[in-house]
Amino acid sequence: MWCSKCYTETEAKECPECHSLTVAVPTNKVYWCSNCNIPILQASRPLDDYHNSADTVCPLCKKTISYLSADLRPVFPEERLLVELLLGKKPNTFINCSVWAANSRYYIDGKAISIGTKQFQDADIEALRSSLEKRKHSNSYYTFSQYIERFICANASRLNYIKQEAIDFIKGKYGISNRFQREKITLSFSGGKDSSATADIVIKALSDPSLTHIFGDTTLEFPMTQDYVQRYIEKDNPDAAVLIAKNDEQDFYSVCEDIGPPARMMRWCCSMFKTGPITRLLNDAYPGEQILTFYGIRKCESVSRSKYSRVTANSEFAKIQKQTVAAPIFFWSDLDVWLYILSENIDFNDAYRLGYDRVGCWCCPNNNIRAQFLSRIYMPEQSKKWRLFLINFAKRIGKPDPEVYVDTGKWKARQGGNGLAAASDVKIKFTNCTVEDHAKIYSLVRPFDDTFIDMMVPFGLVSPELGRKLIHETIIVDANTKIPIISIQPFSQDGYDYAVKIKTMNVARHGDLQRMIGYQVRKFNACRKCLKCESVCKQGAIIISGDEYFIDPNKCVRCKKCVSAKYLEGGCMMDKYLKTK
Repeated sequence: MWCSKCYTETEAKECPECHSLTVAVPTNKVYWCSNCNIPILQASRPLDDYHNSADTVCPLCKKTISYLSADLRPVFPEERLLVELLLGKKPNTFINCSVWAANSRYYIDGKAISIGTKQFQDADIEALRSSLEKRKHSNSYYTFSQYIERFICANASRLNYIKQEAIDFIKGKYGISNRFQREKITLSFSGGKDSSATADIVIKALSDPSLTHIFGDTTLEFPMTQDYVQRYIEKDNPDAAVLIAKNDEQDFYSVCEDIGPPARMMRWCCSMFKTGPITRLLNDAYPGEQILTFYGIRKCESVSRSKYSRVTANSEFAKIQKQTVAAPIFFWSDLDVWLYILSENIDFNDAYRLGYDRVGCWCCPNNNIRAQFLSRIYMPEQSKKWRLFLINFAKRIGKPDPEVYVDTGKWKARQGGNGLAAASDVKIKFTNCTVEDHAKIYSLVRPFDDTFIDMMVPFGLVSPELGRKLIHETIIVDANTKIPIISIQPFSQDGYDYAVKIKTMNVARHGDLQRMIGYQVRKFNACRKCLKCESVCKQGAIIISGDEYFIDPNKCVRCKKCVSAKYLEGGCMMDKYLKTK
């Protein structure tokens, strides 16, 4: 259950926060009708009439249906042909069958067949690619389309329920869109099925085809994604304003050489190539304004996303602080999304036809073995280049069996900067000053300059005129009281090529302030322009351009989010990516 007024989940029929009646959450169970040969979603009828019992019946034929799986996706003819070849079957063996899948378990007319990881790894890619090319013209959508029509008809009440629930969330009495001006409402569009369904239902709910779409071009998109985005913009949504965010300053492979490839627990690529560029775009398009963004996050996608809220604003969980993000299809299953897309006749990314079940970055460490297998078939050159890079990287960090390390996916579990020269940059090296209390001498990787001074803006007002000119001292004063709190001066220290002495004064908790100052020292030494700091700042005060890290003192409100481990682990995301034991 969830409250349509507070947007909170609860087990109670009455919201504990506002005491409003809660709304039933669409439940995710898939049944199979062996008579109609199609999947039936639980709650195809209104929830109040539904009971989870053995005599549940198909809405079309009224025959008894049985539980099949927690979720499901359609298998399009292109993937069906590949499955036949993988199983050693004659091509088009299943062309007249109703074929569906959940991960790598396929259901042929309701009967399960699993394809193991070893089959994907040991498959003859060249032979498969040749057979697929040879047989593709004899493939057919005829029977597939008939089953899809029957599936849509059987699940009509389920479709109506999830559509109306999403529309109420968007624009109902307590609809989230009511809290924002129309020009401050945007759509996050990735080219995947979830964002396509979300964009479609929001546009229809608000009757506004001109809504602004935000597309993050990570430079690592599937070729099919780029083709689909082009179709979406030019053919299907010509009235929509589409803003494309792209990081032109970084090259993915160059960054991988420096700090290592992204891993499941260290996906620096998201900040650098997606949320960072999107933040920059939003800061330019909506300076100083809080906006509402509808996006296609779903609760059942992963364990981490199951912990998200349907509406997120002003919290450490918001990747871009200036956004309030809302998820109309938050409770939908995979099969719900496909039910909506196929029934509404929405164009979608052709990568799904090939068998991909997610279409983010093609080399994402979260991709499973089956996705890597598909990329070896349909993206051979990119896959070979990526595998060769990973093997060379594994050799560089001292892995004894680099090819095994790569091919078994162990590189995805990599953590920290072990074996990387860049790892030394995140270590905060300092000595306590022996002649002054509350003073530390920090090691720097390059000479002290104005960029370092700019990093002290979150602590107060930079006042170089108050410092002792003979020793090139700069003073930071409290923004409210104008009392000096930090003294900064270049320094010479044995064992340090470059150093700076920083003293705190007139504060109650010197240790807390020095810790945050240490975070800024780390940024100065280790910044790789991941752009996470820009995403954290709601005011758009942080600007990272070229080799410069600048904090605009006129925009900074000294909220200290950029120097807080609550929002930036270790005060700098590079600490997470490069830390060693």
